[in-house]
Amino acid sequence: MSASFTLSLDAMGGDNAPEIVVKGMELARVRYPHVRFLLFGDEKRIHPLLSGNAATAACCEVRHTDEVVTADAKPSQVLRSGRQTSMWKAIDAVKSGDAAGVVSAGNTGALMAMAKLIMRTLPGIARPAICAMVPTRVGETALLDLGANAQCDARNLVEFAIMGECFARAMLGLDRPSVGLLNIGSEDLKGTDVLRDAAAQLRSAALDMEFHGFVEGDDITKGTVDVVVTDGFTGNIALKTAEGTAKLYTEFLRNAIKSSLLAQFGMLFAKPVISQVMARTDPRRYNGALFVGLNGVVVKSHGGTDPVGFANAIGVAVDMVARDLNRRIGAELDRVAPQSASEPVTPARTAAASE
Repeated sequence: MSASFTLSLDAMGGDNAPEIVVKGMELARVRYPHVRFLLFGDEKRIHPLLSGNAATAACCEVRHTDEVVTADAKPSQVLRSGRQTSMWKAIDAVKSGDAAGVVSAGNTGALMAMAKLIMRTLPGIARPAICAMVPTRVGETALLDLGANAQCDARNLVEFAIMGECFARAMLGLDRPSVGLLNIGSEDLKGTDVLRDAAAQLRSAALDMEFHGFVEGDDITKGTVDVVVTDGFTGNIALKTAEGTAKLYTEFLRNAIKSSLLAQFGMLFAKPVISQVMARTDPRRYNGALFVGLNGVVVKSHGGTDPVGFANAIGVAVDMVARDLNRRIGAELDRVAPQSASEPVTPARTAAASE
């Protein structure tokens, strides 16, 4: 039987909060009966959503605040005046020990800035990164950084590789994940000095991973490696390009089906196969990006997701808490040469902080 613990939820974060958050929590409650929830937000809006479900109301506690981090709020602004917001209080619950992890669908830059300030980074980690699973031909691959750090040095990439390897080990159940650095070619001489330096460090370190070397953009969806590591600028573009391409082909298919009666008739026979493919690429299935490298579990849900997607983001947090991700990262960091401790919080240096 799984050990019980509590997660805090930013009930007011996202496009359709708090309705989506509460409904997502209801789905997660059934999936994870050992988890309790702290909801931070406007109790006048939250309690009516809980009134029709006694079982869900019994597994959660609502802590009132009527201040919210807006989608267009700047990180520097919320760091100065956001201590009473639902996002801040949800994160602070992890630091205080009231919760084991936090999930929010709110402003990405604000969430990262607050989390760095409140939780700080793990010892030996200079910068946290955003990591998520993406679908491939053969399963799933962990991709990071997805936007937290626009510019990285070799040491940052080595840390990302360690964090990504631990994340993939927890999410995919792998004994020895394979890791690749995203580059413009697979040859050792390709890429920038930073990439070549990071590759050299990963080859020489006695890490519990299979370092594959350099991988190219199409290797992400091929599933060539279990973890693809890059800087936040490149990773964010790669992710959004993939998402846009998936939407484009979905639109192509929809238009082709509508083009003739024969195509619509054929759809009757092809629908089971198409539905299977669509399920594999459903963004809700992969919702929930982890802020790895922080001294606590922080999961970012897509702001426009639905209850199924938010429940899946909660699932990521549950997995990371249950599998003690931070302890795994710390053990791996001990295998490499000690470096400088955590950097001070400087939101302007991160890509996420500029959103």
